[in-house]
Amino acid sequence: MTEEKQPKKPGVGALVKSILAAAIGVQTDKNREQDFNEGSPLAFIIGGFVFTALFIFTIAIIVGIVTS
Repeated sequence: MTEEKQPKKPGVGALVKSILAAAIGVQTDKNREQDFNEGSPLAFIIGGFVFTALFIFTIAIIVGIVTS
């Protein structure tokens, strides 16, 4: 019998870390390859949209505070 290694899915913390690292451009090649091999594309897409929305919301709040 042969055992097939199933890729281990990254946890929420690893997902957030990867999204933040990719957002600011410091994602290592090793981590990027690991994300593509082990992670679900849908999780990264949703995480990216959530991060982008939170980023825009935060900037809008800061600008609102500064300009008032």
